[in-house]
Amino acid sequence: MLTGIHFILTYTCNFECDHCFLYCSPRSQGTFTISQVAEVLDEAKKTGSVEWIYFEGGEPFLFFPLLVECIRQARGMDFKVGVVTNAYGAFTEEDAALWLKPLAEAGLSYMNISNDSLHYGDQEATPASIAIRVAERLGIETAPICIDKPKVEEQHAEGGTKGRPVIGGNVKFRGRAVEKLTGNLPLRLKEQLTQCPYEDLVSPSRVHVDAFGNVHLCQGISMGNWRQTSLSELVKNYEAQKHPICGPLVRGGPMRLCEEYGLDMKDEYVDECHLCYAARLALLDQIPAYLAPRQVYGLL
Repeated sequence: MLTGIHFILTYTCNFECDHCFLYCSPRSQGTFTISQVAEVLDEAKKTGSVEWIYFEGGEPFLFFPLLVECIRQARGMDFKVGVVTNAYGAFTEEDAALWLKPLAEAGLSYMNISNDSLHYGDQEATPASIAIRVAERLGIETAPICIDKPKVEEQHAEGGTKGRPVIGGNVKFRGRAVEKLTGNLPLRLKEQLTQCPYEDLVSPSRVHVDAFGNVHLCQGISMGNWRQTSLSELVKNYEAQKHPICGPLVRGGPMRLCEEYGLDMKDEYVDECHLCYAARLALLDQIPAYLAPRQVYGLL
């Protein structure tokens, strides 16, 4: 059951991280207007099941007045409200309070803050760590998002023999991560990649929406376009088995997606996400309405 709507409030970001599965950067386009946000909030209410509204990006703090008003409107409709940010402006606790106090007053419930080496390198007192301390004092519940460069950590023991390598770091191999972070990592045969281990595509608990109208079941896989068909109708009528991308993924993961479309793919990939992303990139021109927007595939 759908309980969360996550707004990609903007694709624009002050960072250009190697692991970003949306290819966000300072040059990325696509930012909500307040009227668009209000329209989607109304549709979220119509679903009767959505409890949480999240605003993320990109970096939503780049459009701070818009973010504050979005939180205020969502909270006024009795949604619980969260934000995902890298807290780039929290250089001191005093500075962090300037950013965070208006969010607390608008009704922010929860904040996820990116605090890892891919954002801040080896810094100890990062803007994210400062923002976490200040947010907690203001009564905003917080949690860090920590993603590191992928590395081989250990080997599984399977039947007394060496198993496949375990890749640590929590990177999802979609978007820019495929371009930047897959080199030199151990690979698996594509025939082994027969499930989607990260997303519930049959009964999703949350979707992401963007200003172009896309309703993402997973970043770059669109349920439909809320600017053409109302969000509540898209949610009501969604059936995974009938979706041209989700159907094959549910039936047999990214390998099944390749088989059903007759894709001639390489033999090995890092993991399921890696093969799925490569297959979708190959299908981009064939079914563009369901693989959108192109910029999350690195095509501006």
